[in-house]
Amino acid sequence: MAKVLIKKLDPAVELPSYKTDGASGMDLMALLNEPINLKPNSSCLIPTGIAVAFSSDFEIQIRPRSGLAAKNSISVLNTPGTIDSDYRGEIKVILFNHGKNDFLINNKDRIAQMILTPVIKMEFEKTDDLPKTVRGEGGFGSTGK
Repeated sequence: MAKVLIKKLDPAVELPSYKTDGASGMDLMALLNEPINLKPNSSCLIPTGIAVAFSSDFEIQIRPRSGLAAKNSISVLNTPGTIDSDYRGEIKVILFNHGKNDFLINNKDRIAQMILTPVIKMEFEKTDDLPKTVRGEGGFGSTGK
C-alpha cells in the first residue's frame, strides 16, 4: 500500500475512503458553502477541501462516478484528470452536465473518484525509422468498425 499525505483545508471536510474492500477508487466530495446548479452543456469547478502529497512514482487520477454518469449524465470533463506528485494545491473537479436537465450539486455530494496510479516515465531515443507493422500509419478507424 502506498502512503499519501492528506491535508484538510477546512474542518468540515470528510476525508475520502474506500467504500468496499474491492474498490479501486475513493469518492471525492464537494465542499460548498451553497449549492451549485449545473446547467445542461455546462461545466463548473468544484472544490473538495483537500490537498495531497505522494511519491513521484505515482499520479492521482480523477475519474467520473458511474452512478452520476448513468443516472444524471454528469461526468468529469477532463477525464481522467491528473494530480501530479508535485502539486500541493486543493483538488478541484471539473464536472460537466451532458444531460438535458439542470443538476444540483450540494455540499458533501460525492462528485468523482480518485485513484492512485503508478507512473512509468519515458525516455526518447531519436531515430529516422520506426519498426514496420501490419497497421503501419493507419489511423482512426483503420482496423475496422
